[in-house]
Amino acid sequence: MWPGPARDTSGGGAKSPRFTPLLLPLRSLHHYPQNLESIVTVFFASLPVIWPWLILITAQIATLTRNWWLGLGLLGLFGLVALFTGLITVTAVAVMALGLLGAAYLPRLRGGAALAGHLALVAWSLALGAHLLPGVHNLLVLDQVHAGPGSAPFTMYLNLDKPMVFFTVLLAWPAILNGGSTLRVWPLVTGLTLLPALLLLGGLSGAVRPEFGLPPWWLIFALSNLFLTCLTEEVFFRGYLQSVIGARLGAATGLIAASLLFGLAHFGGGPVLIGSATLLGLACGLGYWATGRLWVPVLMHFTFNILHLTLFTYPGPA
Repeated sequence: MWPGPARDTSGGGAKSPRFTPLLLPLRSLHHYPQNLESIVTVFFASLPVIWPWLILITAQIATLTRNWWLGLGLLGLFGLVALFTGLITVTAVAVMALGLLGAAYLPRLRGGAALAGHLALVAWSLALGAHLLPGVHNLLVLDQVHAGPGSAPFTMYLNLDKPMVFFTVLLAWPAILNGGSTLRVWPLVTGLTLLPALLLLGGLSGAVRPEFGLPPWWLIFALSNLFLTCLTEEVFFRGYLQSVIGARLGAATGLIAASLLFGLAHFGGGPVLIGSATLLGLACGLGYWATGRLWVPVLMHFTFNILHLTLFTYPGPA
């Protein structure tokens, strides 16, 4: 998405005291030449800082492939590493663990108890996505860097609270991983067509301006955006909300409601971001409804963000 110039799209939170000194070399990443060698160099230089999130990403991949015990085991390992390195407090770990246990028990509930459980799950997920849980120190890895000479400053955190939504929702609604059996061609085509149309609309409105290039922190951004942002958001908004609402009130209602809620979740960026996020949610929602497969909206969301970064000012014009 194209946020306002001062908006941080990748999470917030206090920096971990034990990791902060390692971040200093990353603050001047925009001074590197923009080529493939610099992208690889910056990524390997950042490994002493970001390596715990490689465990988390591996846990996500294992869970997606239905290796539940491996995924949850790696998640537990990530939690121990985060606790030991000061990225999270014991209280926050305990609260997250209770949330995961509650989500695992939710499929057994029926009637009013199930409704209350799902409402609690939505509130819990939104709280994690908004970084409201105390004791979590999301890691600042990019601090006021520029994607290009015409781009506004950009700040990015590696989140450890928001990805918990991914595991929580899959425990509560494992049917997300089942996949669809039919293909609806025209909804898929419509959703895919909306992506370039949305970028064009952003250019015409002045929300973004053409600017081609790959910043040296591209690979770090791509990993974070694909797994910690796009995968987590699509599991929650499309795989869970759209499916649950659609099952109760019809597919069209589920699609529209999830898209509107996705837009409202970006309220911090102002009305332009809310509108563009709603349209992006509609596009991804059409992709999910057309195929029933989670990877489709995830790749649509990720592709949109990468096109924004490489072809336009990111997050917006300076």
